[in-house]
Amino acid sequence: MQIKAIKLNPANHFTWASGWFSPIYCDNRKILSYPAVRREVYESFAEIIAEKYPEAEIIAGVATGAIAHGALVAEKLGKPFIYVRSAPKSHGLTNQVEGEYRPGSRVVVVEDLVSTGGSSLGAVEALRDAGCEVLGMVAIFTYGFPKAQENFRKAGVRLDTLSNYNAMIDLAVEQGYVREEDLARLREWRSSPETWGK
Repeated sequence: MQIKAIKLNPANHFTWASGWFSPIYCDNRKILSYPAVRREVYESFAEIIAEKYPEAEIIAGVATGAIAHGALVAEKLGKPFIYVRSAPKSHGLTNQVEGEYRPGSRVVVVEDLVSTGGSSLGAVEALRDAGCEVLGMVAIFTYGFPKAQENFRKAGVRLDTLSNYNAMIDLAVEQGYVREEDLARLREWRSSPETWGK
């Protein structure tokens, strides 16, 4: 909120890539422009991975939003880094997973944002198809949608995040970032994001 990476506009809406309308937009790319915030993110990720995934051999970033964050985490931990494209390249080696790894490599995936979990779990699937063992995923922020939680459960992927929608809303109210009267609209969206605003 300090760097305005989170934009809340309950009166109007943003349109996500999925086509959903939303009163919130989370732009984690802005974090990279602020050294202190950037450091907070990659150091927090490094702590989680060192504590919960000590057997991790490789850090993987999800393109494009988590490539930089993932590379910083890998540097902090002194581990190799790879990244996962949303789809295989249409030319050259046609890779979807870029970088050096071997079948059986134990990988932790770094993601910037989890909404429904579709693209995040697509990266997990690509890594598994490449023969890697995915230990889990860390992300900056999740909306905590039941659909995403179910998708991660079905895929057998553990997700650890630095923050989430409920914590963000509580802080936004506390700091006057949103007004009390906007809360009902935000709760309405959170309960049915697929149909909100239509």
